[in-house]
Amino acid sequence: MNLLETTLILTGAMLVSHLGPQTAAASPSRFMEMDAPVTAPIGHQQFCAQNAAACAGETNSPVVVRLTEERWNELIAVNNRINRSIQPVTDEDLWGQPEFWTYPTVGAGDCEEYVLEKQRALLAAGWPASALLITVAKDINNSGHAVLTVRTDLGDMILDNQIEAVLPWYSTPYRYIKRQSTKAPAKWTGISDKRVTTVSSVGG
Repeated sequence: MNLLETTLILTGAMLVSHLGPQTAAASPSRFMEMDAPVTAPIGHQQFCAQNAAACAGETNSPVVVRLTEERWNELIAVNNRINRSIQPVTDEDLWGQPEFWTYPTVGAGDCEEYVLEKQRALLAAGWPASALLITVAKDINNSGHAVLTVRTDLGDMILDNQIEAVLPWYSTPYRYIKRQSTKAPAKWTGISDKRVTTVSSVGG
């Protein structure tokens, strides 16, 4: 086990201990278990209609990134920078709509704006699109939440605006529902998240 793997395990364990019994799994996989194709969120469908280039293309060879120390530090830096640069505001307050996905051009937004900007920043830094997947979950209040999943050889890592640390997916207190397909950014795949959590419902 190298230093980076040890750091990830200890960071995740410390956070779970701090949060309390939000999640439990005897031996969680490093990678989310994927299910069948599902319908993309309405907000992402609207985003793709307005940002066609961001949702175009397909690949039969999705990439899993080798997580070196340099790339790990880049994930942390991008996550921290964008979390601090966007003011949290609901879509209803900002756009007068209950759900509206867009890049944070006005320096404010909700969880989807954080995710879209992190994805855009990492793409610009040379990370492969098939490893940067918008992901929908239920948070500890059973509310819809979006995070960015980064597929690496050390597992699926989560960039989030509610938790400062970049963590393995199983160390976050969320119930994962679905995420972008690794083969086409406009398509989505269900997630079979069988861990025990305090989230009472995963509908949606």
